Amino acid sequence: MTIAVLVLAYLIGSIPSGLIIGKVFYKTDIRQHGSGNLGGTNTFRVLGKKAGIIVTLMDILKGTLATLLPHLLGVDVHPLLAGVFAVVGHMYPIFAGFRGGKAVATSGGLVLGYVPLMFLFVLVFFFICLYITRYVSLSSIITAVGALVYSIVIRDIPLIIVISLITVFIIYRHRANIARIANGTEPKIPWFSKKR
Repeated sequence: MTIAVLVLAYLIGSIPSGLIIGKVFYKTDIRQHGSGNLGGTNTFRVLGKKAGIIVTLMDILKGTLATLLPHLLGVDVHPLLAGVFAVVGHMYPIFAGFRGGKAVATSGGLVLGYVPLMFLFVLVFFFICLYITRYVSLSSIITAVGALVYSIVIRDIPLIIVISLITVFIIYRHRANIARIANGTEPKIPWFSKKR
């Protein structure tokens, strides 16, 4: 039963929200546009704010649902382990040729399902970083580090381990963004741009 729960969590994480919304409602495969990523950020860029918000919420809920699976099914599996499998599914989805998102929104969903108060902190912290930097990628990385600090402060050992792992995931998945920030070619969020 443990293996079944983890497989189910991975499959939930593998649901390609950006691909589904893009193809069903916009007749667009977002993998062929923008960064080619299936996450919320590329959806915002390619399909607009409404689609971006919907995809981001769907990706968050994937992580939350997977994290709650052990409780919902009455299985003795640590919720964070199920959540991690959803995050892996989001990054490497079996339903989309193993080309997925960058782990940010689904990781947020994992946190929401495990420590709701921490999710509120992460959400506010992310938008503060986004307002200051105007880089989604950089804000995601900084927020992951902030989440790690939070988990250390509350002294939850399983959470510290998982958030450490997720932080590595997020930094690795954003390595191209880091290079673009360094050379000044990373796009900024237009609606946070200052008027000239």
